[in-house]
Amino acid sequence: MTTTPDFLAELYATAMARKGASPDSSYVAKLYAKGRAKIAQKVGEEGLETALAAVGGSRDEVISESADLLFHLAVLWADCDISPEDVAAELERRKGTSGLVEKASRKA
Repeated sequence: MTTTPDFLAELYATAMARKGASPDSSYVAKLYAKGRAKIAQKVGEEGLETALAAVGGSRDEVISESADLLFHLAVLWADCDISPEDVAAELERRKGTSGLVEKASRKA
């Protein structure tokens, strides 16, 4: 079974811990206060910035944007009550399956 990398578990734990924090003192709490749509928007923005950095940026830019993306994704998971272990289990389920076969199965 795939285990969750420590840093991902720590990001998720931090996101969960900030659910009850004051939006005045926590960026994550401020995101929660704005709602899931805003959190999802941030994930989309960071995903785009990561992709753009991969095409035209430096290695350091890709690392930085990837960190932002994973951070915001952890916040979204926490808001949706999805744990990193849930995502790891899905990846484990897909292991050994061709990406083409897996993608085609979603259309059926």
